[in-house]
Amino acid sequence: MSDTSIQRSFRLSATTSNLLDSLAATSTESRNSLVDRLLGEALRTQRHPLIGFRTGAAGRREPCLVGTRLLVRQVVTSVKAERDGDRIRIVADDLDLDLAHVRAAVDYYADFTEEIEADIAWARAAEDEQFTRWERQQAALR
Repeated sequence: MSDTSIQRSFRLSATTSNLLDSLAATSTESRNSLVDRLLGEALRTQRHPLIGFRTGAAGRREPCLVGTRLLVRQVVTSVKAERDGDRIRIVADDLDLDLAHVRAAVDYYADFTEEIEADIAWARAAEDEQFTRWERQQAALR
Protein backbone atom coordinates (compact mmCIF):
# COMPACT_ATOMS: atom_id res chain seq x y z
CA MET A 1 0.00 0.00 0.00
CA SER A 2 1.34 3.41 -0.91
CA ASP A 3 1.76 5.93 1.86
CA THR A 4 1.40 8.83 -0.56
CA SER A 5 -1.04 11.40 0.77
CA ILE A 6 -4.02 12.45 -1.36
CA GLN A 7 -6.08 15.52 -0.55
CA ARG A 8 -9.85 14.89 -0.18
CA SER A 9 -12.63 17.03 1.16
CA PHE A 10 -15.50 15.54 3.18
CA ARG A 11 -18.47 16.92 5.03
CA LEU A 12 -19.03 15.40 8.45
CA SER A 13 -22.14 15.48 10.58
CA ALA A 14 -21.91 17.65 13.68
CA THR A 15 -22.00 14.52 15.85
CA THR A 16 -19.12 12.87 13.97
CA SER A 17 -17.13 16.11 13.99
CA ASN A 18 -17.62 16.50 17.75
CA LEU A 19 -16.58 12.90 18.36
CA LEU A 20 -13.48 13.44 16.23
CA ASP A 21 -12.58 16.66 18.05
CA SER A 22 -13.03 14.97 21.42
CA LEU A 23 -10.87 12.00 20.46
CA ALA A 24 -8.20 14.19 18.85
CA ALA A 25 -7.98 16.26 22.03
CA THR A 26 -6.92 13.18 24.02
CA SER A 27 -4.80 11.58 21.31
CA THR A 28 -1.14 11.94 20.46
CA GLU A 29 -2.12 11.76 16.78
CA SER A 30 -2.93 14.80 14.70
CA ARG A 31 -6.54 15.16 13.62
CA ASN A 32 -5.59 14.25 10.02
CA SER A 33 -3.63 11.13 10.99
CA LEU A 34 -6.41 10.11 13.37
CA VAL A 35 -9.03 10.40 10.61
CA ASP A 36 -6.78 8.52 8.18
CA ARG A 37 -6.23 5.68 10.66
CA LEU A 38 -9.87 5.41 11.72
CA LEU A 39 -11.20 5.56 8.16
CA GLY A 40 -8.61 3.06 6.97
CA GLU A 41 -9.49 0.63 9.76
CA ALA A 42 -13.23 1.08 9.16
CA LEU A 43 -12.81 0.33 5.45
CA ARG A 44 -10.74 -2.76 6.23
CA THR A 45 -13.31 -4.06 8.73
CA GLN A 46 -16.02 -3.58 6.10
CA ARG A 47 -14.06 -5.87 3.78
CA HIS A 48 -12.94 -8.20 6.59
CA PRO A 49 -15.68 -8.22 9.27
CA LEU A 50 -13.91 -10.71 11.56
CA ILE A 51 -10.86 -8.45 11.76
CA GLY A 52 -10.55 -5.63 14.29
CA PHE A 53 -7.68 -3.47 15.46
CA ARG A 54 -6.08 -2.94 18.84
CA THR A 55 -3.09 -1.23 20.34
CA GLY A 56 -0.70 -3.60 22.07
CA ALA A 57 1.54 -3.08 25.08
CA ALA A 58 4.32 -1.73 22.85
CA GLY A 59 1.97 0.94 21.50
CA ARG A 60 1.72 -0.64 18.05
CA ARG A 61 -1.69 -0.95 16.43
CA GLU A 62 -2.26 -4.33 14.78
CA PRO A 63 -5.11 -6.27 13.21
CA CYS A 64 -6.64 -8.95 15.41
CA LEU A 65 -9.40 -11.53 15.22
CA VAL A 66 -12.67 -10.19 16.61
CA GLY A 67 -13.78 -12.05 19.73
CA THR A 68 -10.32 -13.46 20.43
CA ARG A 69 -7.06 -12.20 21.86
CA LEU A 70 -5.15 -13.33 18.77
CA LEU A 71 -3.40 -11.06 16.31
CA VAL A 72 -3.59 -11.79 12.60
CA ARG A 73 0.20 -12.22 12.51
CA GLN A 74 0.02 -14.96 15.15
CA VAL A 75 -2.57 -16.96 13.23
CA VAL A 76 -0.80 -16.47 9.90
CA THR A 77 2.52 -17.56 11.43
CA SER A 78 0.84 -20.74 12.68
CA VAL A 79 -0.77 -21.48 9.32
CA LYS A 80 2.50 -20.91 7.46
CA ALA A 81 4.39 -23.17 9.92
CA GLU A 82 1.94 -26.06 9.52
CA ARG A 83 3.07 -28.44 6.80
CA ASP A 84 0.58 -31.29 6.95
CA GLY A 85 -2.87 -31.69 5.45
CA ASP A 86 -5.54 -29.05 5.83
CA ARG A 87 -3.45 -26.32 7.49
CA ILE A 88 -6.42 -24.08 8.23
CA ARG A 89 -8.36 -26.84 9.99
CA ILE A 90 -5.30 -27.97 11.96
CA VAL A 91 -4.54 -24.43 13.14
CA ALA A 92 -8.21 -23.85 13.98
CA ASP A 93 -8.14 -26.96 16.17
CA ASP A 94 -4.77 -26.07 17.73
CA LEU A 95 -5.87 -22.50 18.58
CA ASP A 96 -9.42 -23.52 19.51
CA LEU A 97 -10.89 -21.27 16.80
CA ASP A 98 -13.62 -21.81 14.29
CA LEU A 99 -12.57 -22.17 10.67
CA ALA A 100 -14.11 -18.80 9.78
CA HIS A 101 -11.66 -16.96 12.05
CA VAL A 102 -8.60 -18.70 10.61
CA ARG A 103 -9.85 -18.11 7.07
CA ALA A 104 -10.46 -14.45 7.95
CA ALA A 105 -6.85 -14.07 9.09
CA VAL A 106 -5.58 -15.72 5.90
CA ASP A 107 -7.88 -13.57 3.73
CA TYR A 108 -6.67 -10.42 5.48
CA TYR A 109 -3.07 -11.55 5.03
CA ALA A 110 -3.70 -12.09 1.31
CA ASP A 111 -4.92 -8.49 0.97
CA PHE A 112 -2.27 -6.89 3.23
CA THR A 113 0.70 -9.27 2.97
CA GLU A 114 3.43 -6.63 3.25
CA GLU A 115 1.93 -5.12 6.39
CA ILE A 116 1.48 -8.48 8.12
CA GLU A 117 5.00 -9.56 7.13
CA ALA A 118 6.29 -6.31 8.69
CA ASP A 119 4.31 -7.12 11.86
CA ILE A 120 5.82 -10.62 11.92
CA ALA A 121 9.34 -9.22 11.46
CA TRP A 122 8.76 -6.64 14.23
CA ALA A 123 7.52 -9.36 16.61
CA ARG A 124 10.53 -11.58 15.87
CA ALA A 125 12.93 -8.69 16.50
CA ALA A 126 11.16 -7.88 19.78
CA GLU A 127 11.35 -11.54 20.85
CA ASP A 128 15.05 -11.70 19.95
CA GLU A 129 15.70 -8.54 21.96
CA GLN A 130 13.84 -9.92 24.98
CA PHE A 131 15.73 -13.21 24.77
CA THR A 132 19.07 -11.41 24.55
CA ARG A 133 18.11 -9.34 27.61
CA TRP A 134 17.15 -12.52 29.48
CA GLU A 135 20.50 -14.11 28.57
CA ARG A 136 22.34 -11.04 29.92
CA GLN A 137 20.33 -11.23 33.13
CA GLN A 138 21.12 -14.91 33.55
CA ALA A 139 24.82 -14.29 32.95
CA ALA A 140 24.81 -11.46 35.49
CA LEU A 141 23.23 -13.73 38.10
CA ARG A 142 25.86 -16.47 37.75
